[in-house]
Amino acid sequence: MLDPLLRRWIDPSLTRAGAWLARRNMSANAFSLAGLAVGLTTVPLLALGRYEMALLVILLNRLIDGLDGAIARHKGTTSFGGYLDIMCDMGFYAAVPIGFALARPDNALWAALLLASFVCTASSFLGRAVLAVQRGEPDDGARGSKSFFHAAGIVEGTETIIAFVLFCLFPAAFPWLAGIFAILCFWTAVARVIEVKR
Repeated sequence: MLDPLLRRWIDPSLTRAGAWLARRNMSANAFSLAGLAVGLTTVPLLALGRYEMALLVILLNRLIDGLDGAIARHKGTTSFGGYLDIMCDMGFYAAVPIGFALARPDNALWAALLLASFVCTASSFLGRAVLAVQRGEPDDGARGSKSFFHAAGIVEGTETIIAFVLFCLFPAAFPWLAGIFAILCFWTAVARVIEVKR
């Protein structure tokens, strides 16, 4: 929901940084993989209760994720690059609830619920992209230049980042925050199904 607003704010800086990196022959795919590697370190950090460090890693992961797309737009986007980027994003998104589940046993049920909601949201997002190709629907570009169709939703990347930041800032409230965010994710998935049916 907030992605178009965030893109307008951060895209100019990312575009300049992406151009600089592209001129130095940096690989967008390498940045995607590096971002995933960095992001996966949140699991041990969260498990050890190092929430401040985990928050910094989460923000670094999201910065690297923004740069891979900016590099690709300057060097030329590819279908495989878009595929690799979304796979790395989903792997990172799944890592954060696992870290909180390992941090405290009473988080486990809520982390599992959150992961289930991520599966539903990701399925609705990727399935919508497949249908868009089959129907010949153009992407409106509100979420930036993408290698495939990006469906709008109540929960998108920006909302997920906000949720992860809140998890790290208020770790004792993780069960409540995860439950609320899971409901929003399920709502997003259902809304996309209804939209596709219409």
